[in-house]
Amino acid sequence: MMHMRSLILLLSISLSPLIGLSQICESGIGYCDSESVLSSKILIAGGTVVNADHKEVADVYVEDGVIVDVRPNIKVSDGVRIIDATGKFVMPGGIDPHTHLAMEFMGTETIDNFFSGQAAALAGGTTMHIDFVIPVHGSLSKGYEAYVEKAKLSCMDYGFHMAITEWDDTVSKEMEIMVKEKGINSFKFFMAYKGSLMISDELLLEGLKQCKSLGALAMVHAENGDAVFEGQKRMIELGITGPEGHALSRPPVLEGEATARAIRLAAFVNTPLYVVHVMSIDAMEEIARAQKSGQKVIGEPVVSGLVLDDSVLWDPDFITAAKFVMSPPIRAAGHGKALQAALSTGILKLVGTDHCTFNSTQKSFGIDDFRKIPNGVNGLEERMHLVWDTMVESGQLSVTDFVRVTSTECAKLFNIYPRKGAIRAGSDADIIIFNPNSTFHISASSHHSRSDTNVYEGRHGKGKVEVTIAGGKVVWENDELKVVPGSGKYISMPPFNYLYNGIDKADENYLTSLKAPVNRIKPSL
Repeated sequence: MMHMRSLILLLSISLSPLIGLSQICESGIGYCDSESVLSSKILIAGGTVVNADHKEVADVYVEDGVIVDVRPNIKVSDGVRIIDATGKFVMPGGIDPHTHLAMEFMGTETIDNFFSGQAAALAGGTTMHIDFVIPVHGSLSKGYEAYVEKAKLSCMDYGFHMAITEWDDTVSKEMEIMVKEKGINSFKFFMAYKGSLMISDELLLEGLKQCKSLGALAMVHAENGDAVFEGQKRMIELGITGPEGHALSRPPVLEGEATARAIRLAAFVNTPLYVVHVMSIDAMEEIARAQKSGQKVIGEPVVSGLVLDDSVLWDPDFITAAKFVMSPPIRAAGHGKALQAALSTGILKLVGTDHCTFNSTQKSFGIDDFRKIPNGVNGLEERMHLVWDTMVESGQLSVTDFVRVTSTECAKLFNIYPRKGAIRAGSDADIIIFNPNSTFHISASSHHSRSDTNVYEGRHGKGKVEVTIAGGKVVWENDELKVVPGSGKYISMPPFNYLYNGIDKADENYLTSLKAPVNRIKPSL
């Protein structure tokens, strides 16, 4: 369920998309008020400022959406709003690298659009996300245009990845346009979803080569789609049609195989690789092995894989079980703990959500056949709290590492650091005030997603985002949102991130090592 206020605003948006922002605020139906919209000068006083590399007690002065100064005892004039952060952490807003808002998938569309999903994110301390553009009939340009239109509802900053689902010269040229003109520096290849999004090894190789030439980051959804298709048929033949069949049809070995294959193909091309939603020990160990050999491979766990286990898929209530269906599936107990350990030791680098929400009605499309259950779970609003409670409160991550895995590493990988992911002079004023002594409680009755279910229902723990500042405006405070649709900005992300350092030299060394071609004297005939 949503708050009634949320529902009224979302209805107003859908019915009157051209309403001016000031009208929305004045009408009283939006998550906004005039003070939050007009305020441009803020002093956050007395908190412990936490970056990925250090922490210090300091004040943070914000003006016109930018952090102007970070130091102790900043003096300000009248007209500056002062927020007391004594005893609390002042951190960069979270950046979620993996979301699917307003995505058309499996015969329906995700229930969260670019307003409701982002509003939920802000309530949970995430101030930017990167969403996946899906091509329209293989066309990257048409897909981009469609998502630009969807994103007009945005209330926080966002960027785009681009999926590649077909291959020809036009797609290759469009990839160049996306990188050089549209600010997209990453491309995703689905090794699963046979018959829809899945690509072949040949296409993956072509895509990896083009990513390398453009300085873009290649991303993979790593599952063996052919074997998953066979596994699904096997389950149906056995009469297993419920949500448990989803997990049984795509076991960890298929995720591990595809991860290994993608890693080896990336090594063959010598280009960096990013493996999205790492859900199993099998996949994680392939990533660790590649990193140990010196290969540039990034592993991204998602919150659901860190904190849930697949026992929920055997729940006798269909709706309860179906809400947990995602791909790769949530794994058996033990995988999550191993992924937590890999995150704490740096094998896995940053945490996403794969926020891809469907309501109970949509999930019920597969009541007689698990293959028709739309895949996806929530997480945008819950990520920061659950990572803190699971990883920091348990001693597996330090406070600075928390900032790294929820914000800074994402900013660095997608080449927007230190504009994003840092509390320093000149950075965007995307900031959270986090109280480690407060508590959080998760429920579908109080969350800000449009979904009527929540896979983390009933979870509670220590640590809470008490204030969220996005673009220099206080948008979450006293458990109230103050945001308006259309206020978010698209963040262009340039190519050639830090993973590309040394790639040219490695190519040179490879060519030298070949000792070929050999000049041979042709025998006379």
